[in-house]
Amino acid sequence: MKVQQFLEHQGLSQNPFSQEDAQTDPLFKQFCAKDIFHPAWDKIFGDAGQPATSVVFGEKGSGKTAMRLQMVQQISAHNVQHPDDRVYVIEYDNFNPFLDAFHSRMLPVARSPERTLSKWRLWDHMDAILSLGVTGLLNDLLSDNTSGEPGPNEIHSERLRKLSRSQQRDLLLLASLYDHSLGQSPSDRWTATRRRAGFANWKVWWDFSLGLSVSLVLFLILAQSGNLSQFGEFWPWLLILVAWGPWLWRQARLWWLSWRIAHQIRVFEQPVNLLRSMLARFESKDLVGQPMPSRDRSDDRYELLSKFQGILGTLGFAGITVIVDRVDEPHLVNGSAERMRDLLWPMFDNKLLKHAGVGFKLLLPIEVSFYLAKEDKTFYEKSRLDKQHLVRSLEWTGESLYDLANDRIRAVSTSPSSKTLKNWFEDGITDAELISTLARLRVPRHLFKFLHRLLVEHCHRYTDDAPRWDIARETLHSTLAVYLRDLEAYDRGLGAG
Repeated sequence: MKVQQFLEHQGLSQNPFSQEDAQTDPLFKQFCAKDIFHPAWDKIFGDAGQPATSVVFGEKGSGKTAMRLQMVQQISAHNVQHPDDRVYVIEYDNFNPFLDAFHSRMLPVARSPERTLSKWRLWDHMDAILSLGVTGLLNDLLSDNTSGEPGPNEIHSERLRKLSRSQQRDLLLLASLYDHSLGQSPSDRWTATRRRAGFANWKVWWDFSLGLSVSLVLFLILAQSGNLSQFGEFWPWLLILVAWGPWLWRQARLWWLSWRIAHQIRVFEQPVNLLRSMLARFESKDLVGQPMPSRDRSDDRYELLSKFQGILGTLGFAGITVIVDRVDEPHLVNGSAERMRDLLWPMFDNKLLKHAGVGFKLLLPIEVSFYLAKEDKTFYEKSRLDKQHLVRSLEWTGESLYDLANDRIRAVSTSPSSKTLKNWFEDGITDAELISTLARLRVPRHLFKFLHRLLVEHCHRYTDDAPRWDIARETLHSTLAVYLRDLEAYDRGLGAG
């Protein structure tokens, strides 16, 4: 008996439990993301227009990635409906590029992943978040997508013209420090951004023009008088050096500043000479007193974050939501709870998590939560987790898993009549029995895996000529026993879930 036969008899267009990962699940993206939420969704997500911080711990497969996708979708819908009060989304879920660059920087003093991650600090997280935010903003600014309906994060030209000169300067300063696009050179993107923003910087060439002009005039004078041999004497070179002095002094100071910044930004490679060339395109007065990430501290990063918020505010974004997910996946972490703790703990700073206008959604593996009980009073006073909408476990009851299964079945039903999971089983199996059975599976991923295995097992027991359209109690419980045994072996060998 084929699985497709069973599904067609039940009035279903496809297997609602064939996919396990929300990121690659077309059924979730098309039907379920808008309407099916975890019971704790309201506490975790809150109001789309008012970003707030939430800290969520959940097992593998409990729906953290699905929740991230739903957050992005909900905020996008909010942005379309409120074009003057949008929220900018930063998805901080791919740590590999940042951790790889950081590990390369730490190799001389920390060769093991454990020692490397022990040196990760709060400002490293802030540099990574600013890099993602600034790079994404410049991608939107420089994109040529003008056809169709405006996207939720699209930057309109009329808003760009509202930037004050100081905000234009801030945008270009952030681009110099944090733009990390692999599709185009940072220098070309900086120039394109300057032109889009309308930032005039022609005065920056005065010292270069002075040196070049004096050199050319001196050469022409000596050439016309036939005294080019005087270039063998000391005084022409002294005059040229004096003329080029302001330019050389400014370049030397900018090179030293660029070296310090490149040394302190440890989460991506920042070529010193490239950074110097971009900073040299600012007038000296535009850089005086500006925060630079050139020291081991977070103060400058907070000021740069505020500048970023100011720019977004003028562009129509009233807030920022930073979604943190997939912390266990980077190569350097490799699923280790201790390494995840070292990576995450610097972020547990109330000053960052409660920064005005920014909401952090931390979707974290359950393994890390066990370290919370071991922390002292100082950690809790610094993190103030009691104020962060903490969800210690993203739990699913048997009832919520049963409802989830029914919602997915209805999403692929081809008949108008209401279909439920109970229709799959013989009459003696009650809703209560199904709910108690599903409760043992704990999370949606195990629910989907089990129901798919159950469906296959049932179909394998019958032929096409003599099919059976309801699943027997014996098949249900024997398949569950095998699945739970496999799951227990997995938990013993590879950790929870």
